[in-house]
Formats: sequence, C-alpha cells, structure tokens
Amino acid sequence: MDNPIKEEKKCHFCVNNIKEVDYKDTRALRRFINGYSKILPKRRTGVCAKHQRRLAEAIKRSRVMALLPFVSR
Repeated sequence: MDNPIKEEKKCHFCVNNIKEVDYKDTRALRRFINGYSKILPKRRTGVCAKHQRRLAEAIKRSRVMALLPFVSR
C-alpha cells in the first residue's frame, strides 16, 4: 500500500542536476543544517548518500572559513 503521508524525497542535487556542492553558497547550505548548526541526516533532507558526504564536507569547510557558525544559539 502506498502511504501518501510518507512520500519518498528526491535528492535536491540530483533532481536539479547540480554537479558540485559549493562551500561558498551559504544560502543553499543553510537548508541542510538545523537551528543549532548541526548537519541534518539524509533521511530528513532526502539527499542521496553521495551528495550527503559532499554536503557535509562543504558545510565543514564553510565553518572553517567562517562563512557558517560552528554553533548558534
């Protein structure tokens, strides 16, 4: 049975044919972190495993470059 409430999410990067996850694009990266600046899991965001790894790497790089905060309150 199909459950309309539990709709399978599509990978944002695969659907939009985005090849690279840019660490300088903080507006896009903020979609994938919560209010405490923690990286959201892929089951919540719907991205595939490959892009989740690249996304985590880009977020961490952006934090080191001081574009995103490590912790926000």
